[in-house]
Amino acid sequence: QVRLVESGGDSVQVGGSLKLSCVASGLSSGRNLMAWFRQASGQEREGVACLWPASGNRRYADSVRGRFTVSQDEVTNTIYLHMESLKPDDTAVYFCAVLQTPGPMAVSQLLSPNTYTDWGQGTRVTVSS
Repeated sequence: QVRLVESGGDSVQVGGSLKLSCVASGLSSGRNLMAWFRQASGQEREGVACLWPASGNRRYADSVRGRFTVSQDEVTNTIYLHMESLKPDDTAVYFCAVLQTPGPMAVSQLLSPNTYTDWGQGTRVTVSS
């Protein structure tokens, strides 16, 4: 059974930084598409960043490109989201997600929540001015 556990969420001031972590266990494949999503109160879940297996290619939402960085430690099956220059609009619950052994897909699917099969419970980030 796949289990994803996020941590690192906190309350920070505008312009601050945070690093989120997500530890994955129960993965049967060593080739996994992993991603971060977020959901603000009353909003739909939004794809933030993803990391394609093997190649390490990354994709970011326009709203976070240049401020957020996704990375992975394959030894510990941990995915990170380093967030800088945080804004009030970044306030949300952040989730990590995984799709094991992904096949070919359109670019538009990479940050779609429908693409992913397993999800963590989320960690809350609050950015205040």
